[in-house]
Amino acid sequence: MEIFELLESIEDIIERSRNLPFSSKGVIDKDNALDLIKEIRLKLPDELKQAKWVKEERQRILVEAQKEADGIVKEAENRIISMIDEHEITRKAYEQKKEIIENANERSREISNGTKEYADELLTHTEEVLTKTLGNLENSISEALKIMEISIEDTIKTVQNSRRELN
Repeated sequence: MEIFELLESIEDIIERSRNLPFSSKGVIDKDNALDLIKEIRLKLPDELKQAKWVKEERQRILVEAQKEADGIVKEAENRIISMIDEHEITRKAYEQKKEIIENANERSREISNGTKEYADELLTHTEEVLTKTLGNLENSISEALKIMEISIEDTIKTVQNSRRELN
């Protein structure tokens, strides 16, 4: 018999007991009740052991579940931190990329402006040299033409004089 059945038997004995006159006390079969109590005592240790094991197993399961829950929470926290770090790294990388591009564009503008200034200076100098050379050339041509003109005029005079002498 199980403990609960034995307890029900004791309840039956008590309920079937005869009441004493003028009181709520009853008379029960002492030997029968004591036998049931002994049987309960004999069964009680096994039941208590089983209950203790169930309680310990329950506690072990709860501890394991708590450890697992803590692990999941820790993993989630680490993942969140990792994602935040990843996001922060990505954000910083984009900032650095933007800064590098801005610096490169600024440097490119500076080089372009420097190149334009240098080319303008070269072209200005070239223009000045060519203008001066043209002026010199014009003067040289003018002088050469004058010399040639004088020389041709002298030659014409010589030819005319020679013709006159022939006549």
